[in-house]
Amino acid sequence: MFLGPAADEACQYVRGIVSDNPLLLRELNLSKCELGDTRVHQIAALLQDKHCKLNTLILNNSDITAEGCRVLTEALNSNPSNLTELNLSGTKLRDSGVKIFSTLFENEQCRLEKLKFNCISITAEGCAALTKAFISNPSNLIELDLSANKLGDSGVTQISTLLENSQCTLKIIRLSDCSISEEGYKALASALRSNHSHLVELDLTGNDPGQSGVKELNDLLQDQNCKLKTLRFLGPDADEACQFVTGVVGKNPLLLRELNLCGRKLGDTRVNQFAALLKDKHCKLNTLTLNNNSITAEGCAALTSAFNSNPSNLIELDLSGNKLGNSGMKKICPLLENTQCKMEKLKLSNCSITEEGYKALASALRSNPSHLIELDLSGNKLGNSGMKKICHLLKNTQCGLTKLKLSDCSIREEGYKALASALRSNPSHLIELDLTGNDPGQSGVKELNDLLQGDSCKLTIRFLKSPAAQEACEYLTKVLSESPLLLTELDLSEDKLGDLDGEKLSALLMDSHSKVEKIKLNNCKQTQKSCSVLATVLSSKTILKELNLNNSCLLDSGVKQICEGLKKSTLKILKLSDCSITEEGYKALASALRSNPSHLIELDLTGNDPGQSGVKELNDLLQDQNCQLKRLRLLQSPDAEKACKYLTEDLHNENPLLLRELNLSGHKLGDTRVNQITALLQDKHCKLNTLM
Repeated sequence: MFLGPAADEACQYVRGIVSDNPLLLRELNLSKCELGDTRVHQIAALLQDKHCKLNTLILNNSDITAEGCRVLTEALNSNPSNLTELNLSGTKLRDSGVKIFSTLFENEQCRLEKLKFNCISITAEGCAALTKAFISNPSNLIELDLSANKLGDSGVTQISTLLENSQCTLKIIRLSDCSISEEGYKALASALRSNHSHLVELDLTGNDPGQSGVKELNDLLQDQNCKLKTLRFLGPDADEACQFVTGVVGKNPLLLRELNLCGRKLGDTRVNQFAALLKDKHCKLNTLTLNNNSITAEGCAALTSAFNSNPSNLIELDLSGNKLGNSGMKKICPLLENTQCKMEKLKLSNCSITEEGYKALASALRSNPSHLIELDLSGNKLGNSGMKKICHLLKNTQCGLTKLKLSDCSIREEGYKALASALRSNPSHLIELDLTGNDPGQSGVKELNDLLQGDSCKLTIRFLKSPAAQEACEYLTKVLSESPLLLTELDLSEDKLGDLDGEKLSALLMDSHSKVEKIKLNNCKQTQKSCSVLATVLSSKTILKELNLNNSCLLDSGVKQICEGLKKSTLKILKLSDCSITEEGYKALASALRSNPSHLIELDLTGNDPGQSGVKELNDLLQDQNCQLKRLRLLQSPDAEKACKYLTEDLHNENPLLLRELNLSGHKLGDTRVNQITALLQDKHCKLNTLM
């Protein structure tokens, strides 16, 4: 018999739990056993006996009281040299219990190397006792776990004094979830800088480093004398995301305030990891750009959850180009409703959001409107109904939006009117509005333009999509003393275009905000390039119905360019009088109209020279039943036209413009008719060789 009665009783108890004689063990794990004071006394007797050679004692989550602490400490103090690892995590020792155990740690014969006091409800007071004990006996302890205790900065400052001790041999310290803030991080960095010869692993997950805490410790890692190999701030998923981001941008995201992952196909798995990173208090990102990252509604839910748990940092979020849809939009709304959310800029362009999503967005922003100053919803099918939802937000006097981008949102005249009404009722904040790529109808631009005339209005509205169109609009406004966006007829004859590039004019005419139906460019110098530009305008989906290029010296080369546009045009009236067009140009016109016969109803070619076959080419076209051309003007003077009508209708001759011989013998013409026939003979379209 080796043991006394109490120790033997403990020995039998332990054998029943672990199925081995504890006198033969080096490690004993009684985790989660409800020991009670009686059983603790027995185990203490066992530990006190020299036949017990345990090195590792694990009693975590055991119900140990202050009395139990005292008894165990006395037992271990009487036989201290064997124990190298003690785990009392989850036992609620509190500060009082730690103070009792500290007498063991002060014992010079104590060889303890690993101490785990995870979640034992200690504070800075317990830290002070623990630190004092290990300062008096620092040479053996290599691993200390104080995670999940509310140590705070004052407690960590106590631990830092231990780390500053040159005899301290600690290699691993775990301080996760210890309510440490920026001040505590600075204290740790300072301590490790003064004595960095031993520690290789430091765990600070679950704490809040403030603005500079991570940098303080990260800078320490750059010191070539620093032996710290593992500095853990993040959980597994967040750490995975951190490694990924570091690989992409070449910098630790915990040190960044702005992160751009544009175009990276993250997928839901990577987004979930990234969400874990964003959720962590060590992440202090203010600006996050995740456009075109293949993020779905599920990814939105993960991101929103992360932002909601750590909402105060985020200032700018760009999720443009992801197919979020209405479901994704609804996932984001709880973040926007969070009163702690300080977001100022939100970009959701091209996210497949429709009216349903806008309704949710407007509702969320109405409940928390004061911070957001910039909103980009471009490229989504907002429509008039969705626009009205946004207008409800704009009417809110607490709405602080200064920039609103709604380009390519399928907004029409009704939506423009609603927008003008909303801004008229609450004009004090918005200074920039982008409506490019929408269709204002006949009055949409005027509704908003009238709003701009107010003396107190600070609003700038972008209607035109391209800088070229904007430049043309500004130039023509000066020339015409009126915005061309308010006109349906544009008269730029006599070279009013000046130095304005034709491509800029075409950009203006092709914009959906241009409502020009008739344009006059009479007596203007037209080059082959400018004709090519006009062809582009004609072939585009503009509402242009009439084009006048009279006296513009197009020549056949210019007409051929125009013809390329006519092949796809919806133009109804084209006037090309006195443009130096010859037979070749007429043939090109006939060919173009033959390929697209359904729109043009009037063509004026007076004053040009059709050559031998030009008139016939066009006259044959008129015989085509698909041709909609109602009026083909070839003769320059009214007298010539009267003569032509007289010869065809009264005398039942063939069209004289197609004849080479004309016999009027025996007809009583009189001076008036002769004058008319003379006018006909003088016109270049008349090719008569023989007149009788």
